[in-house]
This record gives sequence, structure tokens and C-alpha cells, in this order.
Amino acid sequence: MARAFSIADTRSTLFDALLDAAKRFGANRAILEDQERNPLSYTDLIRASFALGRKIAGITAPGETVGVLMPSSSAGVVTVFGLHAFGRIPAMLNFSAGLRNLRAAVKLAGVKRVLTSHRFIEQGKLHDLIDALEERCEITYLEDLRASIGTADRLRALADSLLPRQARAKLKPDDPGVILFTSGSFGAPRGVVLSHANILANVAQAAAHIDLDTNWIWFNPLPIFHCFGLTGGALLPILNGLRTFQYPSPLHTKIIPTLVRDTKASVLLATDTFINQYARVADPGDLSSLQFIVCGAEKVRDETHHLIAERFGPIPVLEGYGATEASPIIAVNKPNDNRPGTVGGLLPGIETRIEKVPGIDRGGRLYVRGPNIMTGYLDAGGVLEPPEDGWHDTGDVVEMSEDKWITILGRVKRFAKIGGEMVSLTAAEDLATGLWPDARHAVIAIPDGKKGERLILVTSRQDAEVPKLVGHAKSLGASELTVPRRIVKATEIPVLGSGKTDYVAVQRMAEAEGLAA
Repeated sequence: MARAFSIADTRSTLFDALLDAAKRFGANRAILEDQERNPLSYTDLIRASFALGRKIAGITAPGETVGVLMPSSSAGVVTVFGLHAFGRIPAMLNFSAGLRNLRAAVKLAGVKRVLTSHRFIEQGKLHDLIDALEERCEITYLEDLRASIGTADRLRALADSLLPRQARAKLKPDDPGVILFTSGSFGAPRGVVLSHANILANVAQAAAHIDLDTNWIWFNPLPIFHCFGLTGGALLPILNGLRTFQYPSPLHTKIIPTLVRDTKASVLLATDTFINQYARVADPGDLSSLQFIVCGAEKVRDETHHLIAERFGPIPVLEGYGATEASPIIAVNKPNDNRPGTVGGLLPGIETRIEKVPGIDRGGRLYVRGPNIMTGYLDAGGVLEPPEDGWHDTGDVVEMSEDKWITILGRVKRFAKIGGEMVSLTAAEDLATGLWPDARHAVIAIPDGKKGERLILVTSRQDAEVPKLVGHAKSLGASELTVPRRIVKATEIPVLGSGKTDYVAVQRMAEAEGLAA
């Protein structure tokens, strides 16, 4: 049975929470693994964090923000805990964000040193990112740091791990635990500061919402620069006694289903796009060990639910909802209470406020407040801007049931005004998805001299035609205002590293066709 959420669960630091988990679940319990297939126990993880962290401490200052440019891996997790052990702040850098956004991120967070890996840079062919970062940062490679760890360093790490609370830095729950950057779906990413208490609150909220079994094996292919991958994919299982398997990229469609089978994974984290791809290439037994799948970042299509059920049996696909500013989980469905079409039940300890949006009849704009809500945004001068009265404006238009199950109707900025009526771009995308479920779609609005705005559908469906879409809308009784009247066909719809649609890139595609201002 899931334990009740207590605010006391949040009044610690991430490294101390790791020490508490080792004591609670057993120091020798295997807890972390990656594609190298070398499982680490709590003791291994703590000792490695001290060994690597002390080396990083030798080239950084107490309280310094240090960039982490790493994929989901054991090394990435050790790096985060190693920074915490010596009072440094990890800034998780999105290597898929592009050169401009990456430069902006290190400037915003005041990063002077970036930690990465030779192997990662080589395999990812990311040399141009390193060249760009070297203009303002020192680059330090983990392989070089590890090679410098000698016998004396290992003995010191052993001693530190025997008396860890005396050896680790004295941090406070409200100190910065991590700096993350928003996805940039609609523009430049923002720097988000989450405290240790924010992240631990979200870990405790999720554990109070879903009954976690310590026999489960968590499989996380999502990047740890994204809050879902970091909190949901790494910290949540580790701090609750579940082994987590970190995989460096969700894009390896043919490899991941086989690894899910080989690791006997119980829970898989992904997005709708990736789950759909895995399900299409997986052999029937590849996903049979899964208890459930958790999807975030984008809407889960009906087709995905049907595909999983048809090919692999009754494996629940749980849609969740979150924001980087909320550490990130706000709501999620449950294995024993899964309501497709919703993003699940509100996590305990979160307050909500829903305000009507002029011109939008259903639902309202969602504001959230709670112990998991960020310390604040970083402004251009590196000064923290806390949320007003603790409330975070999600920018989403939602409906909420009496038992606090949430349905997303769209983002406020994802509505267009056409002929005086507010039209949901999300609803327009849903129309295209309903007609062509095996393709990907994105709808944007552009100015129109007569009607105010008009809708453009960018789709991977090569035979998509407006008359077919109009007919489909009529058959559903949907307003014709929700039907895009221009279609741009693309090989694929651009997505961010988080799995969300990259609407900035979609807008550029429309501009290239001469359709957008």
C-alpha cells in the first residue's frame, strides 16, 4: 500500500536521502545499472560519488554551479550525487537544444565548467557543442578525472563512505539542488532552480500516489537533462529502493525493447512517440515483463493504447502530466485506476487554482502550488525570481473532476482566434490524429487578414488532404473552425530531446513554405 505523503519527507537533501535509502533498503542492494551491465549497490554509488566528487571539488569552488553534459547513465547519476556530496550545484545541459540555446543556458546559470565524457561526445558526434561551450567554459572529461583517482583517493572515498554524514558537505533542504532548463517547445528555454526539498517532495508525492514495489526494475531511456528523466527515471526509484536501468537515448528503437526483456524491466518511462515506435518493432515477448508504462511530455494517443493491448496484452499505459517547475510530476494515472484521455490524478500535497480564460468555454487556466514547486526562475542577471505567492502558472487549460483527475484541453498559447472564436490547436491536432493515427501531426496558427488567424497542419501523412479532414470533422460533429485549411507535408515532425513537439521548428517549416509571417 502506498504510504501517505508527509511534508517531513521533504526536509532533507538529496545526498542525505541517498544515505537514508541505503540504510532503509540495505547498503549492498543493487540499485543502479546501465548498458555497461555493471550493477552498483548503494555502497558502490555512495563511494563512487565521494571519489568522483572530491576530484570535482578540487577544480571547483563550494557552491559553484557546474554544467553536466551527460546522457542517462550510471556515470551521469554518480556525477549528480558527487556534486551534491561536496556542495556543488549541477546544471543539467540539454545536448539536443542546439548551439544557441546551450550557450544561453550556461550563461544564464553562470556555468564556468562543464563535465562530460569523451565517449559520449564521440558517439554522439557532439564536437560542435564542445567547440561552442569552450568559448566560455572549461571542459572536463570524466574519463580524465577517473584516471587520476589513485589508491589514496580510493582509500579516502572508503573512509568517507564509512562516515558519510561527517564527510559530505553541510547543505540545507532549501539550497539549490539542481538547475534545469524548460523544454523550449515554444521559444527560448528558461532556467529553473529546484531545491533539494522540491525534488524530494515530488519523489515522496509520487510514492504516496502509486504503491511502489521494491522488486520492480525501472527502465529509463529518457535524458536526465529533462526533469522527468532525472526525477522520475533516476531519483524516484533509487530513493525508494527500486533498481533503475539507465539507457542513453530513447531513439534506439530496435535496441530498447530487447533490453527491456533482458533486464526483466517492470516499469518503462517514455513518451507516446517512442512507445509507439518500440511497440511496432518489438517481438511479442520483449515487453512481457512490464507491469506498466508511464508516458509524459505529450498526449498518449488512443492508437498507442490499442497497439500495446493488441500486441502485448493488458499492460497499462499511464499518461502523466508535469512541468519542470513542479519537479516535475503534477498528476499521473495509476496502474489500478487508469483513465485514458486524462493525465491522471493530482498528486497529494499540491493545491490548484483554475481561472477562466476569456473566449474559452470549457475548463480554465491551471495554477499549482505545493512543496514541489520550484524555488524560481533565473533572470538574465542570474537573480532568482520566485513564483508569486508560491503559485506556478502552468499555461495549460484543463478540466478537473471532483476526485481531482485532470484532463488537458490545451495550452493557453495553443489557442487561436478565428472569426472571433477561440479554437484549440490541440483539438485540431486530435482531429488529424483521429483520421490518420499512424502519422504525426502538428498544428500552428498564423495571422490572417480576414479571420484574425488561420490554422496550418504540418503532417508526416503524405496523402493528407483538406477535404478528407473536413469530412472527418463533420462526421464527428466538430466545428469546421478546428479544421486546418492548409497542409504542409514533412518526412517527420521535429521533436525536442524531451519528446515534445518542437513548435519553433514547426513554425520554421511553415515559414519555409511561405505560409507564416
